[in-house]
Amino acid sequence: MKKCIFILSILLFLFSPLFVFADTARSSIVMDIDSGRVLYSNRPDEVRLIASITKIMTAVLAIESGKLDQEVTVGEEVLKMYGTSIYIMPGEKMSLRDLVYGLLLRSGNDAAMVIATYLGGTEEKFVAMMNEKAKMIGMKNTTFQNPHGLDEETENLSTARDMALLSRYAYQLKEYRTISKTYQHSVSTGEKTYLWYNRNKLLKTYEYATGGKNGYTPRAGKTLVTTAEKDGLRLTAVSLKDGNPFENHEELYEKIFEKYHAYKIVDAKTFKLSSPFIEGTAYIKQSYSYPLQENEKKKIHVVAKIPKENKNTTGKVGMIEIKFEDALLKEIPIYQEIKEKKESFWEKLKHFFTKS
Repeated sequence: MKKCIFILSILLFLFSPLFVFADTARSSIVMDIDSGRVLYSNRPDEVRLIASITKIMTAVLAIESGKLDQEVTVGEEVLKMYGTSIYIMPGEKMSLRDLVYGLLLRSGNDAAMVIATYLGGTEEKFVAMMNEKAKMIGMKNTTFQNPHGLDEETENLSTARDMALLSRYAYQLKEYRTISKTYQHSVSTGEKTYLWYNRNKLLKTYEYATGGKNGYTPRAGKTLVTTAEKDGLRLTAVSLKDGNPFENHEELYEKIFEKYHAYKIVDAKTFKLSSPFIEGTAYIKQSYSYPLQENEKKKIHVVAKIPKENKNTTGKVGMIEIKFEDALLKEIPIYQEIKEKKESFWEKLKHFFTKS
């Protein structure tokens, strides 16, 4: 009997997941924003309809256009839109920045169409821009067919992993971080005054939430992309066809924050290096952190590689390699500065008479 219990215990240990809880999503993922490390996943590469989290890509293209402060005149394209809207009318004028607020906070399908038409000329050309950007980001299983996420006529398909990559990319944009975490925004066009509240409930219910975008259509179900930060660990979570998305994301974050911490592997401020191949002052320009569980710290290996022929040079002289087990995580250049020695009075006098 004892033998059976022992074998069962081993099997439970070998096959137990990172943590156990009732994930309510069809597919989901949690990714570290800084390193890209996946800390939890549940069918992350299953291709599904994504609904209004599509608008993250629309917002990215608007922000990167460099035209946020330009005034946009609303055209006839808004008349064919339905579903969640900011209810702008043809002829109204609004800055592109305010349209992005309406896009992300209120999930305005009409705002998405105005942005697409303004930046792309036509919806089709803007969609081509969306797909081109998706490829650049590394979204391998994503196809956009519209800028809003409605799926009765055309479909936007993606995966939890791809949307996490998009969220991670978008988070690097200061304007995206600012807009997506805003809970309330008002704007006046001269004809009407608008007041929008963020539909991302996590901003009010979870203290570590920092932004994101929700979505829903009857076919896609509830979809959600969020970001959160605690003690220097910055995460993004994605869930597709999720019956209880906001509570699900909060529980996902809590489990990850409990098990992982952001460890600074190398620190540019305190970096020191002793080597026979270094003559001047060695330094690095960037620090590097990585999310680890306590028992994973011993799996990190840091090696400095400096060719001896660089001893008397100023500039880049080598590379720091950071590995997790055998996987290369990061390469950081090492620089050195060799300061010219100033001659003393007696050395200058000696050189004077030597030259004479």
